[in-house]
Amino acid sequence: MIYKTHSKEVVLEKLSNLQPLNYNQFRWWRRWDSKNKPLHKLKPLLDKIRNGDFDYSHYYWQAQFCEIELNEKYLQLNDDGRWMEETQVDRARRKRLYEDFEKDEAEKLKQIQKEFILTFRMSKEDYEQEVIEFDGSLEDFYFHCKQKFGEYAIPLRSKRGRKPKHTIN
Repeated sequence: MIYKTHSKEVVLEKLSNLQPLNYNQFRWWRRWDSKNKPLHKLKPLLDKIRNGDFDYSHYYWQAQFCEIELNEKYLQLNDDGRWMEETQVDRARRKRLYEDFEKDEAEKLKQIQKEFILTFRMSKEDYEQEVIEFDGSLEDFYFHCKQKFGEYAIPLRSKRGRKPKHTIN
């Protein structure tokens, strides 16, 4: 897949909102992570949207930064053979970041669809039709679906475990 290359200023501004990571031998290609940790699965959809659980994946911006580094090294070296040697790790990093990005985005889109269908009285077909036609932010889409389809009166998510023995009705 071909990705648009952003300017260095835009990429650095997006990365400034992330938290730098210490080196990890198992995830060596990742340099930053999101500052906000995802909310628990039982939290309401609106809270997850406002927390940024479904925001654009930060792996994209890391891959863009890696792309900028590769371009700068190419301009410095002026030799294709030497550039290929000295950027092996950077090119592997870029490849893995784009793979992480595509996997993360696919998971987020699947989770968003699931959450909307569980929260509102809508079918999968309703969701797909509305998401194609709607133009706005995810929070705006939430309120649009709430107005058009309505929320379930009782949340579909139940608490685990058995009920207490002695309850007062």
